[in-house]
Amino acid sequence: MDDAELTTENVLKRDVHWESYMTHKMITITCLGKIRRYDNQSESHKAALLDDDGAAYVKLFVNILRNNPFQENGTISRYVFKKETVEYVLALIDEMLTANPKRATLFHDESFASEDTYEPFLSLLWKGNWFIQNKSCKILSAIISARPRNQSGLSTHVKSSHSKVKSTSIDDVLKGLMEWVCAQLKYPSHPSRGIPSAISRLSTLLKEPSVKSSFVQSDGVKLLIPMISPATTQKSVQLLYETCLCIWLLSYYEPAVRYLASSRTLLRLVDVVKSSTKEKVVRVVVLILKNLLSKGTLGPKMVVVGLPQIVQNLKARAWNDEDLLEGLNQLEEGLKNNIKEMSSFDKYKQEVLLGHLDWSPMHKDPMFWRENIFNFEDNDFQILRVLITILGTSSDPRALAIVCNDLSQFIQHHSSGRLIVNDLKAKDGVLKLINHENTEVTLNALLCIQKLLLGAKYAGVLLA
Repeated sequence: MDDAELTTENVLKRDVHWESYMTHKMITITCLGKIRRYDNQSESHKAALLDDDGAAYVKLFVNILRNNPFQENGTISRYVFKKETVEYVLALIDEMLTANPKRATLFHDESFASEDTYEPFLSLLWKGNWFIQNKSCKILSAIISARPRNQSGLSTHVKSSHSKVKSTSIDDVLKGLMEWVCAQLKYPSHPSRGIPSAISRLSTLLKEPSVKSSFVQSDGVKLLIPMISPATTQKSVQLLYETCLCIWLLSYYEPAVRYLASSRTLLRLVDVVKSSTKEKVVRVVVLILKNLLSKGTLGPKMVVVGLPQIVQNLKARAWNDEDLLEGLNQLEEGLKNNIKEMSSFDKYKQEVLLGHLDWSPMHKDPMFWRENIFNFEDNDFQILRVLITILGTSSDPRALAIVCNDLSQFIQHHSSGRLIVNDLKAKDGVLKLINHENTEVTLNALLCIQKLLLGAKYAGVLLA
């Protein structure tokens, strides 16, 4: 079988000749006895042995990997385990942890106080084939996550001061894992499994504060953004979910949030939550958006891209997840507060007078226009006059589109809006924009002309 297609099940079907390793003094007769009692036994039998003496078996597996590494250069040596045997031992450990993830605590047993349990797996991250690298990363991630900690989150396992073994530090392990994950995201070792495996490991590792820091410093966040897109298959759903889980963990870390805010992450998240039918995906995206809501200008941007209506649509669907329902309620409340804060006429007036037009919520919020329509009469329709001036002087497509939109809103909500805008001679400026190269400008100019010529009553007829 091709190394790239190896699975734990396939590897465990091998018959390892352990006696030959004892003959060459690569393992002791005690080790051979333990292996024979464990190898090729039923799941229940293995579980009983691990329940009774799990630390001893873990030590056996780790020592085999530590004391007898394989060589990749083809050098023949009776003192070196075959690559196939290394794969087999990793498969045994993976099988043990998959059956019961809590067994990862066995690697932190007091009997390991004078030994380095991390180094064998860390060294294998960059050796051998995809199977060896992937299993080493998976096992090492599980071991690190299961390490004992005190209330402050610090590791409580301390190596013996009398040990002559140079121990690999937690920081070294996390750094090594992060380097491997980032390498896989850039240049995957396996064409279809490399990135999903790296993302899966990352979703566990980012619970570590130091990993968040090193991941951001390694410019890793930008590697995740392209993977935030609506999923089309079950496999891509899982990758999307775990990617979003990584983003959620990063949303608690300010340096990562700054990068997320300056990228297209928000738009991608909105596309996902709008189209996804998978509850777990919607839940994690809603939790991300809830976390980002109060960060910088992200709250207002969420309003601008139409998230309030999307949340309303999501709330109308039948969900079973209580965390999702609570997250939707909290997100809705936060968006309402953003709309309320942003929809003041003073802020709108300042935006227009400064000429810094952007698609902030008030431009399309009917409540804003209903409540503030008569404020536009102040100072002989000063704001309207400034908007019309922008029509004739600005070359910014966004500003031109917004002016046409705002004139349309004024015509629609003011009882004499069409007459006032015509008297201010806005029609010629709007007509010039109908053939603008920017489609957003053209659309808003056409809508404005509709209302100027026919009134709000007939809005939509010309474009029907």
